[in-house]
Amino acid sequence: MDLSFAEIKRQFALEAERAAGRTLTSADQLPLRYEEITPAWLTSALVPALAPALGSESLGAEVVGLRLGEADEGTSSRRRIQLTWNDAGQRAGLPASVFCKSTFHLENRYIIGMNGGIAAETTFYNTVRPKLPIVAPEALFSRYDPASLNSLIIMRDIADEVTFGSHELTLTEEQARSQLRLLATLHARYWDSPELETELSVWNSWEKYFTITVEEAGFGPSCARGFQLAEDVIPARLFPRAEEIWPATLACVAAHQRLPRTLLHSDPHLKNWFIAADGGMGLNDWQCSSKGNWGRDVAYTISTALAVEDRRNWERGLLGHYLEQLRAAGVVAPDFDEAWRIYRQQLFAALAWWTGTLGQPPEAPKMQPAATALEFIRRMTHAIDDLDALDAF
Repeated sequence: MDLSFAEIKRQFALEAERAAGRTLTSADQLPLRYEEITPAWLTSALVPALAPALGSESLGAEVVGLRLGEADEGTSSRRRIQLTWNDAGQRAGLPASVFCKSTFHLENRYIIGMNGGIAAETTFYNTVRPKLPIVAPEALFSRYDPASLNSLIIMRDIADEVTFGSHELTLTEEQARSQLRLLATLHARYWDSPELETELSVWNSWEKYFTITVEEAGFGPSCARGFQLAEDVIPARLFPRAEEIWPATLACVAAHQRLPRTLLHSDPHLKNWFIAADGGMGLNDWQCSSKGNWGRDVAYTISTALAVEDRRNWERGLLGHYLEQLRAAGVVAPDFDEAWRIYRQQLFAALAWWTGTLGQPPEAPKMQPAATALEFIRRMTHAIDDLDALDAF
């Protein structure tokens, strides 16, 4: 269901009226703010998800206390919750903390509500994640209200077990290959599958997701502004062709209409990856997931994850490894030359996600540090320049 921002605001106001004076005791009630969450509600939400793995050991387990961690606000509202369990919960070894993402604030429901991100991420954790043998967070509770776009996802807290990505993280070639294996597993599972229109019908196409984001957030001017602001990190040969970047971006988005579709993560920049305990890579933050061509995920991952020299040395081998993994999973994958052309073309919409971030209007909330945006723009524009990607259409 597509909602206008006016309707989202109306439903947000109605929520506040309905919530006045209530006390949450059952997971059937969706919280409207973190401060509304009670031990009884957490018991109702978490124990059913934790109990199957523990059997009788979890009988009688209850949350008897909680402490909210520091607020972390962005496109979603994030908090860690420290849990105190009763004796039964402690004996069962139930987790001492959980990590939450919500859209409790009106600002959270704006873009990721209208472009389908809220429905996509909550449904991913309920429907898709349990079926995929990939390294990704696991949700203990995931729900959204389609009328108001309020949502809450509670995940196992993996902060002490993994190293989260940043623009300063250096990956090995094997870790980069691990990224491509994860993407191939995801893509092969839904490659031109009928499930895209049945079980996965809640996901938007990548073209629609992009169009809504552009129209509602004024993304085109933001991308142009961000490209200009990043002049110091853009190759000197590419920068004078600035006026060609946006048409190429629109062309690479339009290409999804005629290319094979699958389920995409769609925002797999390095900050959304993490190094797992075994040294392999896991993928976090699925709020941009959509249905489109594999090229977006692969081009976006390789071009942001690797230092420029490493990308130059490894990218052909990485793309070949990805295609091998698809074929091993039974997919009729494109040949290397066709895949290479798609890879070059799909760099442009990946770049837009970061020139648009850097070039947000001054009054807009800053979603990412400028240093991160500039480093990713540097890496992606060097890839575009190295590969003559403007001439790939």
